[in-house]
Amino acid sequence: MKIVLVSAVALIDRDGRVLLAQRPEGKSMAGLWEFPGGKVEPGESPEHALIRELQEELGINTWESCLAPLTFASHGYDDFHLLMPLFACRKWEGTPQPREGQTLAWARPTQLRDYPMPPADIPLIPILRDWL
Repeated sequence: MKIVLVSAVALIDRDGRVLLAQRPEGKSMAGLWEFPGGKVEPGESPEHALIRELQEELGINTWESCLAPLTFASHGYDDFHLLMPLFACRKWEGTPQPREGQTLAWARPTQLRDYPMPPADIPLIPILRDWL
């Protein structure tokens, strides 16, 4: 089975809320909420992939030194296995804006279960809730 490496981030604002992005129509798992990020390209580290994805998807800039490894997800879907490191980030430049048709929401850690998420993201919720 093919392994897909995806890097994701829990962007945490000054109020302790976490940014979620809703997958837009036309993408697989459309309508589900997820942590921002994306696929790691060949030759790219998970941190650099995340920095690139945040610029492309949200129009914000951050740095490798601001990405703290938090946990990871490992989940088997029907046609691939997802391996997803999750980083925490409290410092970035700019205001997150939806640049790829997604809807954004800031959620308190205790509210994360109120957002339908892909199966790989669900086990990350209690870790984030306990950490924050």
